[in-house]
Amino acid sequence: MKRWMLLAAVSLLAGCAAGGGGQTEQRTPPAPATADGRYAMSSDAYPETPPNVAEVPDAVPRPEPRARGGNRSTYEVWGKTYHVLDDPRGYRQEGIASWYGEKFHGYATASGDIYDMYEMSAAHRSLPLPSYVRVTNLDNGRRVIVRVNDRGPFHENREIDLSYAAAARLDILGQGTGQVRVEVIDPVAWQARHGDGATASAGDVSATARDAAVSPAAPTRPATSGRAAAASGAVFLQVAALGSRGSAHALEARLEDELGQPVRVESDARLHRVQVGPLAAGGDLDAVREALRRAGFDQALTIRDGT
Repeated sequence: MKRWMLLAAVSLLAGCAAGGGGQTEQRTPPAPATADGRYAMSSDAYPETPPNVAEVPDAVPRPEPRARGGNRSTYEVWGKTYHVLDDPRGYRQEGIASWYGEKFHGYATASGDIYDMYEMSAAHRSLPLPSYVRVTNLDNGRRVIVRVNDRGPFHENREIDLSYAAAARLDILGQGTGQVRVEVIDPVAWQARHGDGATASAGDVSATARDAAVSPAAPTRPATSGRAAAASGAVFLQVAALGSRGSAHALEARLEDELGQPVRVESDARLHRVQVGPLAAGGDLDAVREALRRAGFDQALTIRDGT
């Protein structure tokens, strides 16, 4: 069974739980018992060769429009109805934080972003997507600021699901969970206090510092796939723009395998853009766009070289 047949459920992600041996309990969206790909993994896990994420900076709050995905006023998961807050300002709750890692790395979140476990992000049941929150570990006082761009966790006793990087900085990876306080940050007020120098996006700031820490562990590959070399004016479908070079090349390899199409990574100082192509206009382009949509990448951008 093709892995992309199972990806439609990714917007209804279940929550992580504590586990031993460096793993966390499986996030289990509804899927057939014959599922392969990441749903065949018995549990979520640490990356095989974890980079040093201690220096990955906080997400930087900035005003953003609500995402097109994941923001229905009410939604249902496993027979239970959840409500998305109209106005999250003043939100402050204490509860258990869990985290998710390798199993969902490189896949679409509920908001349509691509999950990068080395960025400062999180999943929440009721906050609008995106939102910015300060998470404090109540056991050790450590704090991080994360950008909420996903739904979950759907365990009754869980407050928030953190990215691998955020969980590492809060020192909850070993236990799998931790007692935390979650406080919503008003991005307009935050920028007013911190000045114009803090207006870069969370992805931009995280990418700059994270690449300095992660690059030694990232695979060394050419900026553009050899199969994807094309003349000026060629058409590509851009699937994602990631802060991590390693994540971008992992997604490149996965898409080449699943789609049977050439894929390239175009990199600059801040971002690594994963693009399928070159593609012929018309039927070829439409067929690949449909395959990407079924795989969970329904917001691919059309890029023309030389334009």
